[in-house]
Amino acid sequence: MMSTMDLFLQQSQAAFVQYRKVSGSSKAIFLDAIAAEIEALGQPLIAKAMEETNLPEARLVGERGRTCNQLRQFAALVKEGSWVDARVDTALPDRAPLPKPDIRKMMIPLGPVVVFGASNFPFAYSTAGVDTASALAAGCSVVLKAHPAHPVTSEMVAGAIARAIDKTCMPRHVFQHVQDSSFEAGKALVQHPLTKAVSFTGSFSGGKALYDYATQRPEPIPVFAEMGSINPVIILPGALQARSEKVAEQYAASITQGVGQFCTNPGLMLSVQSPGLEKFKRELSERMIAIAPGTMLHPGIANNYTKNRTKALAQKGVSLLAESTEKQKENQASATLATVSGNDFINNPNLVEEVFGPYSLLVTAKTIDELKVAIEKIPGQLTATIIGEEDDLKAHADMIELVMERAGRVIINGVPTGVEVCPSMQHGGPFPATTDSRFTSVGTDAIKRFVRPVAFQNFPNVLLPEELKEENPLGIWRLYNGEFKK
Repeated sequence: MMSTMDLFLQQSQAAFVQYRKVSGSSKAIFLDAIAAEIEALGQPLIAKAMEETNLPEARLVGERGRTCNQLRQFAALVKEGSWVDARVDTALPDRAPLPKPDIRKMMIPLGPVVVFGASNFPFAYSTAGVDTASALAAGCSVVLKAHPAHPVTSEMVAGAIARAIDKTCMPRHVFQHVQDSSFEAGKALVQHPLTKAVSFTGSFSGGKALYDYATQRPEPIPVFAEMGSINPVIILPGALQARSEKVAEQYAASITQGVGQFCTNPGLMLSVQSPGLEKFKRELSERMIAIAPGTMLHPGIANNYTKNRTKALAQKGVSLLAESTEKQKENQASATLATVSGNDFINNPNLVEEVFGPYSLLVTAKTIDELKVAIEKIPGQLTATIIGEEDDLKAHADMIELVMERAGRVIINGVPTGVEVCPSMQHGGPFPATTDSRFTSVGTDAIKRFVRPVAFQNFPNVLLPEELKEENPLGIWRLYNGEFKK
């Protein structure tokens, strides 16, 4: 008897066989239709998401806009077509000593993709989020495992996708929605022989488990897991001397934005002992104390925050600098600022573990050299930030290179929270931030996760994909005999 997960993947494979042949212009119409159907859900969708996630209305309205914008960006990408990286090298039959064959290459879709919805972004990283959008844009079918934290919200968005499928005559099972929160269901989806890729946003333990399941298969497959980050912020002495109050204001807001429930939350700050640093500590502490506790997404996240915060504060040499003075209620988290010496940080690997919530640890190094050693102890991150005056930054260019080795996005004089959705964005970093630092899960380059290159040698023109045909019927930019042309 066929299991439920097996049925999902069999149907997904059958849909993929049809969908991979759909033209870029038709896929664009489909993606645009999904965005329109989500918008048509209106206020009831926002209200249900507010109820299920405790997130405020303005945040959810903005996130829905981001989600629809992502879908439309991918629609524009596949309609234009050059993203397939088409390359044509025509034959040279008279070349000596051996003739050159006709070789043409482009990206093709992998196959059925299993996407795991995220808890902290019910729209942008869930049912119709960037993983689903980029996989569909690539020409893959999608099996979406809904996050149990917002099941009705996910069901409503899945319904919007289903209506878009019907209206644009796409294969019926090109997108399927799974409501099963068990570990067994997730494992079965990842290890099913028809699954060709997996995408996940969440905890290190969850992402690593899926990665291990995928590597244990007879045919290992890629798992694109974003598994969290502490997003270190290096604050150079000149900046604290010039503008400690402004930096404190920026970072009190960034640490506590959305109750700290962002993968780009600045959970670690590092600087060097100085009068400016002492002033910064006071100013940041005053702001953190004044921020009221916030309700977290669900009880599980709130309980984990309390547990991980307690563990972090119990580490050798760690002391509490500030926390919200207002009493914390059920499922709430208090803003917390802790501090530790550079030496204790360097010698304790537990201090680079993520505390998901409004928490940050300030590392005080004795010297610039000790600060550099501390940076070397930091594992792979999604982001890293350097706060400094121009002279500071020039004097410590080697530190910027150290930081670049550890992060996918390096920020100068800003905050890591807030991820712009655009082609130049890189949202991914070295392990353990993600399982593959070569890819991004934000921006149109996210499509590259779900394709692979194929070379077509000596194919008759009639059998070639449209993107590779001699007459270039789609009019896309191609690398043709070493020269970019339409």
